[in-house]
Amino acid sequence: MIGYIIGLLATIFWIWMLIHAITNKGLASGEKVVWVLVVIFLPLLGSIIYYFLGKPKGGSSMGV
Repeated sequence: MIGYIIGLLATIFWIWMLIHAITNKGLASGEKVVWVLVVIFLPLLGSIIYYFLGKPKGGSSMGV
């Protein structure tokens, strides 16, 4: 049961970071493409890396 909850939370986090990478106005077009590819091809690891390195560059209307 706990494994399902962790999996669900990881999936939600992945989708959240993917949407944020796509809509982040603080990233240049080239950077945005690279981050989206990183998040897609390295789902959990890429999302964590984006959260700490890519996300703070620009504000988004997603409340983060």
